[in-house]
Amino acid sequence: MRDILRLTIVLTSICIVSAIALAKVYDLTKGPIAYQKRLEVLRAIKTVLPQYDNEPDRDMVVLPMGVDKKGEEIQRVFYRGRKEGRLIGVAFKVISPEGYGGNIEVMVGLLQDGTIHGVEVLSHLETPGLGAKIRETKFKDRFKNRNLTNTTWAVKKDAGDIDAITGATISSRAVIKAIKEGLEFYRDQEAGIVGSDQ
Repeated sequence: MRDILRLTIVLTSICIVSAIALAKVYDLTKGPIAYQKRLEVLRAIKTVLPQYDNEPDRDMVVLPMGVDKKGEEIQRVFYRGRKEGRLIGVAFKVISPEGYGGNIEVMVGLLQDGTIHGVEVLSHLETPGLGAKIRETKFKDRFKNRNLTNTTWAVKKDAGDIDAITGATISSRAVIKAIKEGLEFYRDQEAGIVGSDQ
């Protein structure tokens, strides 16, 4: 009986010390992690927008997009880039669950008229050497200067205007569809996103 009691006390002590240590590690790392995430977002925004002089992640609009399968609200964040106080573009993330390997996350940068200035692939699980080519400049540049009116948003194989990556049609379709849906959402919500800068 004494052995069981001793073992219980030892295990309980270990659990308490471990919980305290984990809490301390979390407290120490949450600031640097948040800072790195902010830098990652700012790097992507800088890549997809014309040169700005504000902090777009401090000048943003958050809009509801609906509810997910768990009943939680889905939101889209629009980061506004300004130069000398004037709105010059808007950046936002789109996520496609239809990639060959899973979710593909893309940052899209638009000029105020809804034309794409640039895209940046933030994360993906596509096949190295094939679908992973969605990160290459050659593919991303296929979206520059496109909008909802001057482009048929599909791969050429599906009677669209955009060249798919050879051997990675699924990945190409996923990116194209996600960007198109993002453009449509922007068009429908433009007044609330650009506000008085329209």
